[in-house]
Amino acid sequence: VQLQASGGGLVQAGGSLRLSCAASGRTFSSSAVGWFRQPPGKEREFVVAINWSGGSTYYTDSVKGRFTISRDNAKNTVYLQMNSLKPEDTAVYYCAAGVYGVRPVDYHYWGQGTQVTVSS
Repeated sequence: VQLQASGGGLVQAGGSLRLSCAASGRTFSSSAVGWFRQPPGKEREFVVAINWSGGSTYYTDSVKGRFTISRDNAKNTVYLQMNSLKPEDTAVYYCAAGVYGVRPVDYHYWGQGTQVTVSS
């Protein structure tokens, strides 16, 4: 599975962005997908995960009610809609495919990352 994350950019606080994670490979539709982020000078952290069917999702507390993950297996794409963005959401965002979980080790395949910058 190869993953390509896109959709990052510069946005003002309170704004919105939609990230996409496009995948190639036959196993994508049977894989969970997670989004992680790495703020400047900090460790990579879990943001949200979605299981293979889209029927289960799990969000870290700081993004609940603001971010929404979804997937379209026919298009081999997972989306992360980010609303009410805050400066603390600034990070490089990575998508990853693997087993449904919150740890980086749960995911075997990683995209290259897309920068999200939220100005105050």
